[in-house]
Amino acid sequence: MADEEFEVRGPHEEYLEHAAEHGDSFSGKIAVMTAILATVGAFFSYQAGSTQNEAAMFKNDAAMKKTEASNQWNYYQAKSSKENLAELAVSLPTADKSKYTLAIERYSSEKSAIKKVAEKLEAESKDWDDKSEAKMHVHHRWALAMTMIQVAISLAAITLLTRKKILLAGVYGMTLGGLIFAVLALFQI
Repeated sequence: MADEEFEVRGPHEEYLEHAAEHGDSFSGKIAVMTAILATVGAFFSYQAGSTQNEAAMFKNDAAMKKTEASNQWNYYQAKSSKENLAELAVSLPTADKSKYTLAIERYSSEKSAIKKVAEKLEAESKDWDDKSEAKMHVHHRWALAMTMIQVAISLAAITLLTRKKILLAGVYGMTLGGLIFAVLALFQI
């Protein structure tokens, strides 16, 4: 009898042996779901970064158009100053009034053309700003979708560790929320 071994096994060892023999379908399903969620999350992350980059490029284009418009307004102001000086010169008694009257008309005509260009550039700048804002809205949708998927992955890990199936409701809920935000982003709503 002294040669015989006596083994005391606890419930944990029995569970591990049972899982090894029959497979643990709960853990397997959670692992597959987590891998799928990670893949979906990577796609959402890419889309969020892409739309953010597009928004930044549009904002850059808006700033360039705004700078061009500012340059045109400065040019307009210079022509206005020259026009004002010509108007002052007309009032001088010894000035060649016809020369300065022609200059006033020329500056006034040039200012009109410059003003149209400046206003057109300002409108283009606003269009680029609007495009940037629209892309940022879509970016926020993708970012929310990604965040919800990340929370779902975390909840899946907690579910696996605690083996509390009630937590799966949180995983499904966060996944559904992430998918809703992704659809909104995809259709730019």
